[in-house]
Amino acid sequence: MVNIGTLLAFVIVCIAVILLRRTDPDQARPFRTPWVPVVPILGVLFNGYFMCRLRWIKSARWIIWLPNGVVVHFTYGQNDSRVHGLRSAQK
Repeated sequence: MVNIGTLLAFVIVCIAVILLRRTDPDQARPFRTPWVPVVPILGVLFNGYFMCRLRWIKSARWIIWLPNGVVVHFTYGQNDSRVHGLRSAQK
């Protein structure tokens, strides 16, 4: 499950690099990606290929656990986030 989660994270980062370069080209970037959009597109393709090559049981487990992780993440963040603390202090 760690493998497929990490590969998906890389795919999301590659897509985000492409989208941010197009939607906000003047944003300050302390780290620059070479050969955009070639490198991010290759990253999406290779990581997507590796995800497809994993055993189906790992993908099935990941599909089952992903919603659980998202629910835990957002329910924990609702009450314990800094933004929530700032909003509570303003009231």
